[in-house]
Amino acid sequence: MKPRSPAGAYADTVAMLGKSKIHHGPYNDRIFLFCLNPDDLPGITGRLLALAKGRNYSRIFARVPAPARDHFISSGYTPRACIPGLYHGEVDGYYMANYRDPLLGGWQDGIGDVLTVAQEKACGHPVSPALKPGYTCTPATSADAPALAAIYREVFLTYPVPVHDPAYLVREMQENLRCFCIRDSGGIAATASAAVEPGSGFAEMTGFATLPGYRGYGFAGHLLHRIEADLRSTGIGTAFAVVRARSYPANITFARAGYTCTGTLPGCVNICGSLEDMNIWYKPLNDTGETSTQG
Repeated sequence: MKPRSPAGAYADTVAMLGKSKIHHGPYNDRIFLFCLNPDDLPGITGRLLALAKGRNYSRIFARVPAPARDHFISSGYTPRACIPGLYHGEVDGYYMANYRDPLLGGWQDGIGDVLTVAQEKACGHPVSPALKPGYTCTPATSADAPALAAIYREVFLTYPVPVHDPAYLVREMQENLRCFCIRDSGGIAATASAAVEPGSGFAEMTGFATLPGYRGYGFAGHLLHRIEADLRSTGIGTAFAVVRARSYPANITFARAGYTCTGTLPGCVNICGSLEDMNIWYKPLNDTGETSTQG
């Protein structure tokens, strides 16, 4: 049996750098600029680098709107993924990366094979598989937090936010985390969430976890479809996910649901006990499928 850490032991610290929100920590060996406030430009890149040097982090990632892209490029960042119309369906979003140590050659090996299989599996597959009899898909509540934390402890040895902690899940659900569960008479079998970014018109699909005894029933795809419907009802225009690049099931799930892979972040996050490369998948949720590509 794998040793288990205390709840949240591997999670990033969430902090403010000026008016911008960042995540950072030694287990992920990174800073992630989670939400850029334009008031912090142009000095934010210098402050991020100073923090990285001070904490000896080897990587800095940033999710920024298109108007900030060129400034980040001039500061040593490389665009790794572009999500069209991420901000309110009008302004593209970019995932930028700054590696203080050079990437090792061959880091991308195997990722193309996963994406090829994902696209092949997507052809002709139903977007939302029907639930097996005896199961229901419902929103989670704060009362479900202990059971959800137990599932995350079972599924994820490490995770970049403290999903192993019920108190953390309660706080997030009371704010901007829209969480759903698949249940049977024995309790919760699977869960997934959408982290809605206030005032930006997008949401990140996250926290997909199915207990080992319930896998193979298409629960992830059903949860994804259910969460998308909920987001559309609240006016969210774009959904995206940051997915382990070599996970066949995860990439297949998003390909089957009509998402597009737009890039890969090498060495992005410590998840499931190791540092992982992550693919970025996105999907417009508006009825027409049209988005601006302002860049």
